Amino acid sequence: MKNRQTLSLVLIITVLLTACGGSDSQSSDSGQTPPPTTPTNPTIPTSLCVNTSGQVNWPALMAEDCPVLSQYGLFIDPTNPTIQPQAPGFSYQLATQLFSNYASKYRFIYLPAGSSIQYQAQEAFEFPTGAVLVKTFALPQDTAITGIANETLIETRLLIKRPQGWTSLVYQWQQGEAKLLTAGASVHHTLINQGQSQSFDYNIPSRAECKICHQTNQDNSSQIIPIGLKAHLLNRDIVDQGQSVNQLSLWAKQGKLEQLPELSQVAKTYAIDNHQADLTARAKGYLDVNCAHCHSAKGFASISGLRLGFYIDHTSYQYGICKQPPGWDGGAKGLDYDIVPGNAEHSILLYRQTLSEPKDRMPPIGRNLEHQEGVELIRQWIDSLAPSLGNCT
Repeated sequence: MKNRQTLSLVLIITVLLTACGGSDSQSSDSGQTPPPTTPTNPTIPTSLCVNTSGQVNWPALMAEDCPVLSQYGLFIDPTNPTIQPQAPGFSYQLATQLFSNYASKYRFIYLPAGSSIQYQAQEAFEFPTGAVLVKTFALPQDTAITGIANETLIETRLLIKRPQGWTSLVYQWQQGEAKLLTAGASVHHTLINQGQSQSFDYNIPSRAECKICHQTNQDNSSQIIPIGLKAHLLNRDIVDQGQSVNQLSLWAKQGKLEQLPELSQVAKTYAIDNHQADLTARAKGYLDVNCAHCHSAKGFASISGLRLGFYIDHTSYQYGICKQPPGWDGGAKGLDYDIVPGNAEHSILLYRQTLSEPKDRMPPIGRNLEHQEGVELIRQWIDSLAPSLGNCT
């Protein structure tokens, strides 16, 4: 009888301990409750930058600054941003190049499905929301040899037209991968130019520096816009499927460009080494793409009063003829005027192209080396101007 009573007491105690949560793994008097858990679905990515589709990652382009360029899916081979853009991307070329320490540029445009570019006669073309502009810079080992096989990938810049407006992203190439920068970077490089070895530090711009060149000021606000996508800079022949065609006409035929007028009504400039083309058209095209984004009424250097846009009268005071610049002392030469017609050696415009110190050189951002071919072009053009255009005394 006593054994039965003892067994019953043990059974009652065991049931009570179980009901109170007692177990081998948790003490009944701990006072702790396991934290609640949130069910997770491993098939749902935590970021739009996670891209395994093999296609352009439009959602990420519109909403996120992805840490690695390849996450946007812009190129078939993510390690080579110079060829084979992922559909619907396509390449474009300029008649006159922006100088960046002899770097080659590989340019592409991506348009959302069903959208197109709107032609503008003098300003940069109007792009739809969702458009993406891609430009990759590669430095040559020898400027006499073209092609990526002779070049080192340095950076890829994106301009993305998100719903709130254009935004800029800069990616640096290292070990076959391009990573997002915010503060900029410096890359040491040595190249051969006209038989001479030149070593310099190539500066990859910060996002703030991108805004300096790309900003336009209007209605008491500042916004970013493209620079080189203007009619006169895009009006050139390219090779498409083995045939030479006009680039603008091809875009219009493909439905990528709206409202293109007859080509005879579209202004044109030329490569600076096209010595058969008009000298003034070459010089003004060069100054437009390298200088006019700042030296315009809405640009960063508007206070200078110097206007170097392609459509400004190049014989006028505002284009620099016998114009004294504010805020610059004339340098070691003590020069007085931006352009002295017929006298390049006494023209500040030419002189500042040859200077290298950040406070003196022009353009102030985007170059560390003197562009010898560009300097020679502007020298010839200023010397060709009739001295009677202005009395610089």
